[in-house]
Amino acid sequence: GKIRVLEDEVLKDPPRGKLGIAHTRWATHGRPSDVNAHPHRAGRIVLVHNGIVENFRELREELQASGRGFLSETDTEVLAHLLDVLLERTGDIKKALMELYKAAKGAYALAVIVEGFKNLLIGVRLESPLVVGLGSGEFFLASDVPACLSYTREFLFLEDGEFVLLRREGVEAFRLEDGSRVSRSPKTIDWSPSMAEKMGYKHFMEKEIFEQPRAVKETIMGRVSLDRKTPRLEVEYPHDPGRIFIVACGTSYHAGLVGKYWIESMARVPVEVDIASEFRYRDPLVSQGDLVVPISQSGETADTLVATRIAREKGGYILSICNVMESSLTRISHHVLYTHAGPEIGVASTKAFTTQLALLFLLALDLSVKRGVMPEGEVEALLKGLLEIPDMISEILEGADGIKKLSEEFFDYQNFLYLGRGLNYPIALEGALKLKEISYIHAEGYPAGEMKHGPIALVDENMPVMVISPNDPLLPKVLGNIEEVKSRKGIVIAVKTKGFDGVKSDYSMEIPDVSYQLTPFLTVVPLQLFAYYVADIRGTDVDQPRNLAKSVTVE
Repeated sequence: GKIRVLEDEVLKDPPRGKLGIAHTRWATHGRPSDVNAHPHRAGRIVLVHNGIVENFRELREELQASGRGFLSETDTEVLAHLLDVLLERTGDIKKALMELYKAAKGAYALAVIVEGFKNLLIGVRLESPLVVGLGSGEFFLASDVPACLSYTREFLFLEDGEFVLLRREGVEAFRLEDGSRVSRSPKTIDWSPSMAEKMGYKHFMEKEIFEQPRAVKETIMGRVSLDRKTPRLEVEYPHDPGRIFIVACGTSYHAGLVGKYWIESMARVPVEVDIASEFRYRDPLVSQGDLVVPISQSGETADTLVATRIAREKGGYILSICNVMESSLTRISHHVLYTHAGPEIGVASTKAFTTQLALLFLLALDLSVKRGVMPEGEVEALLKGLLEIPDMISEILEGADGIKKLSEEFFDYQNFLYLGRGLNYPIALEGALKLKEISYIHAEGYPAGEMKHGPIALVDENMPVMVISPNDPLLPKVLGNIEEVKSRKGIVIAVKTKGFDGVKSDYSMEIPDVSYQLTPFLTVVPLQLFAYYVADIRGTDVDQPRNLAKSVTVE
């Protein structure tokens, strides 16, 4: 259920005390039920847990053989029992945590209370995010910074393999491997509490769509100088990369696909784009000095982190694109390009995508300049065009009411096909992802040239086809695809250039006229709005769609 329901219940009979833990967790092990819900208790130990214990079955069997009884189906209860046994055996909480680290395999973040220790809250981090908020006379443990922004902007960021003891007197951090003390200064986060609030919008997703002009502007601010006529990324590459790997998941992966087009066309460097969960298991052929660009909004995506570590171990130079300072990804990178998008609360990523595009565009131009590929005048023209993008996004957003009316025509369809070519093929993928993840409508994105290789069999009068068709060099090909759809009675919704009448569609959403290289910044915005309004009309939980989480911190 929703947190606000819990808040209402708690207010009826507020608990008393100065120490508490709670957690909302995916039903990773066992169905969603009261008995599987956190916290879990075993003996003196009460804990909550984010992550997955990979060897929980073996541990559970050992504990059951020793006489321990289990109430739930979760791997979390195994940790509670194991820590209780280890505390009994060692008589020392620090030693028990160190033994837990040796015994439990996987990725986890824990918040632990121990009966008999009234002035102690324990946090443990192993490949799952955990931050410590340092308030005024109070301390917090959380998976992510926005949870605590209403109370503090001072944070201590734990590294993997560390635990922290929070007492009234202060905070102490230690290494799980040997118990040695960790000395680390807190960081001040420049996000304000209001940035993590809805500010009058119905949903965070709506707010974040409308924040894109500001977010893109802040991402490129200081990085674009028309005086110098070149980007200012301040990245020192170890040498001219002969090959680039982009590694990401979900929406960030789609941004990476756009980045591939840009880098290959502008800088003339071959680029491979991998889904991180596939990259990590295929023994990738990363060589010494290859440029590896992991992309993650949160910097805590489990598969992207593991893929990045593998690439670094093989000698890759890690240049990450991330939104969250001091996140796990940024700490294992050689260099970081921050998006400066501000906190993104909605699960369906929007402003993170467009700001990632901005950095990939600048990266392509930066590599082009350093390699001497593009003429200075062409680079300057593209930079000038990029500076105009925030105002163009604002122009699209001003027409949001028209997109809302269009969504009222299509909210009850059960299937959609999204088509695009070139730079806008990844936008077709992203548009389909947005629709499916928040409205629960089945949607597929395809390269338009693949229509006759299967998808055209689906087209009939009940199949709306969203065609990304700006006025660009590939438009004649796309117009042929539109004719193929219409001849089979398919319904065509076009994302097209304003003032251009060459696209014969049943419905349309318009974008300002812009050069081909910059179209992805604009074509994605109507698709975000369309998905949002369809989901809102259908009454789904837009900001927290079923079965999804903002940061996928488990494999």
